[in-house]
Amino acid sequence: MNVNEDLNYVFALSRQWLWIFGVWPDPDISLSEFRRANIRFLIVSCTVFLYVSAPQMMNVIRAWGDVSRMVENFASANFSFMGACKLVVTWYHGETLRPLMASIMADWMTSTSNWERSTMMKIAKRGRSISFKCCMAAVGTIIFYLSFHLLRFFKTLHQSRRYLVYRLPFETIHKSPTYEIIYFIQLSGGTYSVLANYSIDSFVSILVLHVCAQLINLRMTLNNLVNELATKSISSSKFREGLAAIIVRHEHLIRNAKTIDGCYSSMLFMQVLATTFQMCVITFQVFTIVTDNLKVPVVRIIFLSFYIALVLTTMYAYCYSAEKLVSESTKMAYGVFECKWYDLPSKNARDLLFIIYRSTLPLRLTAGKFGTFSIELFGKTLKTSMGYLSVLLTIRD
Repeated sequence: MNVNEDLNYVFALSRQWLWIFGVWPDPDISLSEFRRANIRFLIVSCTVFLYVSAPQMMNVIRAWGDVSRMVENFASANFSFMGACKLVVTWYHGETLRPLMASIMADWMTSTSNWERSTMMKIAKRGRSISFKCCMAAVGTIIFYLSFHLLRFFKTLHQSRRYLVYRLPFETIHKSPTYEIIYFIQLSGGTYSVLANYSIDSFVSILVLHVCAQLINLRMTLNNLVNELATKSISSSKFREGLAAIIVRHEHLIRNAKTIDGCYSSMLFMQVLATTFQMCVITFQVFTIVTDNLKVPVVRIIFLSFYIALVLTTMYAYCYSAEKLVSESTKMAYGVFECKWYDLPSKNARDLLFIIYRSTLPLRLTAGKFGTFSIELFGKTLKTSMGYLSVLLTIRD
């Protein structure tokens, strides 16, 4: 496979959507061209901010006191705002992410050993599996989101009083063709929100998993190098040259991991908060429908099911990849212990301490420097959201 086929395989559909949104950090285009805000990025971000997030936050304020209406409006405002913020963050840090993408392309082009490529493909398949699950949840959410609102659109097409997807405080919007234009722009904004959340969440998790694959390969390279010296297949000078290359490569991977964390740490802090509130308000809507025996269209019920699956899957993608990063970064030190260091000359064995020392601090994906992403954080987020749900139910009663 060539490098473009490799990237398409690794990043699955997220690469195409990020390119459509104008935020794909392509290292092949000129830097001056990349720094200019892409027209597609401006259209998508403005559509989401102006036609979804802003109207729904206004509706939250207008519905103050009515918990059910506030929760319904806040759910879409929160989700769309996060999608738009992720687009802005990815575009803003695009110049920093371009060298990282160039490094990933170089890794796929220079990996000639079967065992190196096998490791990269194994980790890439895990990333694709998570991305595919996110994609299925996103596609289901979009299909039933569009179905629900299009059915409502055609049902009220000939009525004098018609409602938009997200209500605006203007009377002129009920006149044709202004109503139809704004209605479909808002539908597009909601669709963009889902795709932005899915594509960027998949993109970041796959970036982290790629670093994990390279750490595994580096550990295997170190093990092979030590075994070669232990069996006297190479000289001591060759060993030191190989070890120096491994240390340089290790530092490069550490910088890549810190680059990812530096670009997305603040956004990931918002992701934790947004997911907590999102799960709270969605489960509140489901609880209200069940306990109050509300007559809700089946399409909306299925939409909420896919919506919950999307929120959970995207959060899990971050937590799984971050947990894998912590594990593989600390295993570099254990890799030194597991190799035949005891068969090396003492001066060569001491050189391995550089790698052990650098691996004492695990690489992490942080949430605004306040916490570390992990499977444990995933459970705590769900637990906290259920606690907020009990507060909402108490306020409603």
